[in-house]
Amino acid sequence: MATQATNVSINKTGLRDRFEGFLAGISVGFTAYMDRIARTRQIEYLNAKSDAELAKLGLKREDIPRYVFRDVFYF
Repeated sequence: MATQATNVSINKTGLRDRFEGFLAGISVGFTAYMDRIARTRQIEYLNAKSDAELAKLGLKREDIPRYVFRDVFYF
């Protein structure tokens, strides 16, 4: 059995690169926007609950932001 490896580097330049960069920027911005909307909705949803309902979930009202952003911040 023969194995062959080839390293090919493509030097991208010009309009195509700029267009790909533009699309990548839009993608990053859209993803950040959707993440922000989802977190905002989750905070609003939890804030609408009573303290008793939050306690059933194991949360205090002051812990809501920490809970919603638990994957971003390490406490």
